[in-house]
Amino acid sequence: MSHDVVLFLAVFAACAVEGVEAVTIVLAVGVTRGWRSAWLGTGAALVVLAAVVGALGPALTAVPIDTLRIVVGGLGLAFGLQWLRKAILRAGGVKALHDEDAIYARELAAARAADGGASAFDPYAFTISFKAVVLEGLEVAFIVVTLGSSQGSVPLAAVAAVVAILLVVLAAALAHAPLSRVPENTIKFAVGILLTALGTFWVAEGSGMDWPGGDAAILALVAVYAAFSAVLVRSTRAAVAP
Repeated sequence: MSHDVVLFLAVFAACAVEGVEAVTIVLAVGVTRGWRSAWLGTGAALVVLAAVVGALGPALTAVPIDTLRIVVGGLGLAFGLQWLRKAILRAGGVKALHDEDAIYARELAAARAADGGASAFDPYAFTISFKAVVLEGLEVAFIVVTLGSSQGSVPLAAVAAVVAILLVVLAAALAHAPLSRVPENTIKFAVGILLTALGTFWVAEGSGMDWPGGDAAILALVAVYAAFSAVLVRSTRAAVAP
């Protein structure tokens, strides 16, 4: 499996998760308060995100590739291990599973309880949609710019992100409901493993290490982290079992 394939899968999966969370909130606001202001807030957020990506992308190209791989690899390890820890705790029964239906219900209740909404422009719908898309979109932008730059493949990372977001939006439009059927916890588990494996690979590669087998070492790292995570899940379940 090449760097490009792993990069595409990691960016696609991570951005799909972020997309589900943003779409759930925008959907709840749009259904309850009206779509005009919800779409305006979403559009304004996309403009802000485009400016952020446009500013960050060129800046990172000036960083030496080995330094960039160490920095991005370290960040990948930090994010990957954080996602992996939460996924292990959820799979082990320590933390509650992420529930898009519950999030959707909370957003519906909050939108209905808020004042306003009768005018052509609804500040509440605009603000909530803007905030949701910006917050989740910044993570998407960070993933695209950093992971893409570390491999010199920002366009490929951007394509993966766009495909993921479009599929999430299309699924939400067709279902007109929160995407609770998307196995988000499973995806987060997989993304945590991929980011941790890529982070390990890039940090070592940026430090001058030559991996045995080249890119194939990524598969070995994925297998090792997956096996170790499975052991931790079983141990956690055993520890919390009555």
